[in-house]
Amino acid sequence: MAKINYIFKEIGESLSGKERDYTKENLKRAIFLLSIPMILEMAMESIFAIADIYFVSKISPEAVATVGLTESLMTIVYSISFGLSVAASAIISRRIGENNKEKASKTAVQAIFSGVFVSIIIGLPGLLFASEILRFIGASENVIFNYSGYASIMFGSNIVITLLFIINGIFRSAGDPAISMRVLWVSNVINIILDPILIFGWWIFPQMGIEGAATATAIGRGVGVIYQFYILFKRKSRINLNLKMFKLDFEIIKKIFRLSVGSIGQNIISTSSWIGLMAILATFGSLSVAGYTIAIRIIIFSLLPSWGISNAAGTLVGQNLGAEQPDRAEKSVWITGKYNLIVLGIIGIIYILIPDFWISLLTSDKEVIQKGAEALRIVSYGFLAYGYGMVVLHAFNGAGDTTTPTKINIICFWFVEIPLAYLLSKILNFGEQGVFYSIVIAETCLTIISIIIFKKGKWKIKIV
Repeated sequence: MAKINYIFKEIGESLSGKERDYTKENLKRAIFLLSIPMILEMAMESIFAIADIYFVSKISPEAVATVGLTESLMTIVYSISFGLSVAASAIISRRIGENNKEKASKTAVQAIFSGVFVSIIIGLPGLLFASEILRFIGASENVIFNYSGYASIMFGSNIVITLLFIINGIFRSAGDPAISMRVLWVSNVINIILDPILIFGWWIFPQMGIEGAATATAIGRGVGVIYQFYILFKRKSRINLNLKMFKLDFEIIKKIFRLSVGSIGQNIISTSSWIGLMAILATFGSLSVAGYTIAIRIIIFSLLPSWGISNAAGTLVGQNLGAEQPDRAEKSVWITGKYNLIVLGIIGIIYILIPDFWISLLTSDKEVIQKGAEALRIVSYGFLAYGYGMVVLHAFNGAGDTTTPTKINIICFWFVEIPLAYLLSKILNFGEQGVFYSIVIAETCLTIISIIIFKKGKWKIKIV
C-alpha cells in the first residue's frame, strides 16, 4: 500500500509542472517524472485519433480511405514540423543543461518564425490543388469528387498543426512536459467534442460530413496554439517570451534549419514510404485502404504513449550533454529502451491474439474489419523492435545528431520497405499481407542498425 501511495505521489509530482534539474535528479526518477506527462500527452493524441476515425467511419468506407490518403500526404507536414521541433529542442535542451534560459527562449522565438514560414509555403499548394494531389496518389474518382474538401482544409490549416508541434517540443525539451500535456488535452478535447457536432450537424450546426472532421481539427489545434502563447508570455515555464524577442535572428534560424535538414529528411523518408505503401494498397481497393487506415490508427494509439517515453530519453540526452555528462545521457537511453520494450511487447501480444475485436470497435463493415484485423495482427509482430528503435532514434535527435537517423531511414524504408512491399504483394502474390510484412521487416532492420551505431558513441561529441 505504501508503494502504491508513493507511485501516485510521484505521478502527482510529474503533473505538477514543478521546475527541477533533470541533470542531477536520480536517473530512474527523472525518466519517470518526464515520461508520465509525455505518455498522457500522447495518450490523448491516440484517443483523438481513434475518436476521429470512429466518427468518420460512420460516413462511409470511402470517407475513411480519404482520411488515410490525406494523412499519408499530411505526414509530410508532420515531418517538417517534427524536424523543426527536433532541431529547436536539441538546441534548447543543451542551453537548459548549460543553465542558459535566455538563449533557450531566443531559440524558441526563431523556431516559431521558422514554423510559420514553412507552413505558409506548404499550405497554399495543398489548399489549391488538393484534388489533383489525391488523384496523383491513386485515390478513386468517388473519393476525389465527394471528399477532397477534407484534404483542402487539412492542408490550408497546417500552420496551427506546425506551431502545435514545435511549441510543445520546446516545452518538453526545456523540461516542462506537463505544460505540453495540458495544451494537447485542451486541443484534443475540443476537437473530439466538435467532431460529431460538425460531421453530423447536431444542434444549430450544419451537417458538414467529412469536412466537419477537418474543421474540428483546425479549431481544436488553433485553440491549443493560443493557449501555448498564453503560457509563453505569462512566464509559467522555463521558456519566457516577450515582444522584444520577436526579431529575426538569422544565425539561430540558420542553425535550426541546418539541424532540421536531417530530422526533416528522416521523417520525409519514412513518411514518403508510407505514401508508397498507401499507393500499393490503393491498387487492392478502398476497403483495403480503409482497413489499413483503421489498423494504423489503433497502432498509433499504442505507439504514441511509447513515443512519449522516447521523448523523455531525448530530453535527458540533450540536457545531460549540455551539463557535460555523456555517460549519464547514454545510461538514460538503455533504461528507457528497456521500459518501452516491455510495454509494447505486452500490447503487441494482445493485438496478435484478438485483432478483429479492436477493429470492430471502430467500424461495423465486415470486409473492412477483416482487412484491418489482418493488418493489425501482422504489424504487431514488430512491436518489440519498435519499442527499442524509437528510443534510440530519439536519443540521436536529442543529441543533435539528426544525420545518422536519416541515413538509417534511407536504408530501411527506401531500400528495404518499399521494394519489399512491392515484391511480396505483387510479384510473390502475398497481396495486402506482403505490404504489412514489409513494415515489420523494415522496422526490425532499423532497430538493429540503430543500436549498433549508437553503441559507437559518436553522438556524444556532437556540438549544437
